[in-house]
Amino acid sequence: MVGTFYRASSPEAGPFVSDGDKVVEKTTGCIIEAMKLMHELDADIKGEIVEVLVENGQLVEYGQPLFLEKSE
Repeated sequence: MVGTFYRASSPEAGPFVSDGDKVVEKTTGCIIEAMKLMHELDADIKGEIVEVLVENGQLVEYGQPLFLEKSE
């Protein structure tokens, strides 16, 4: 286990990205909590989020795909 996947910055906030959203480099996609530290993960492509592959609050591991994305 690497950490916990969070789609939003707080339970009351909307998700950073959803299916069909357009993203550019540096668009925040999610937060991974590891060892009580929060790490924002940013997009490294310009394109579209086709599908979010992980549920909010789910434990994730190294190399696990989090998003299905289509680059422009």
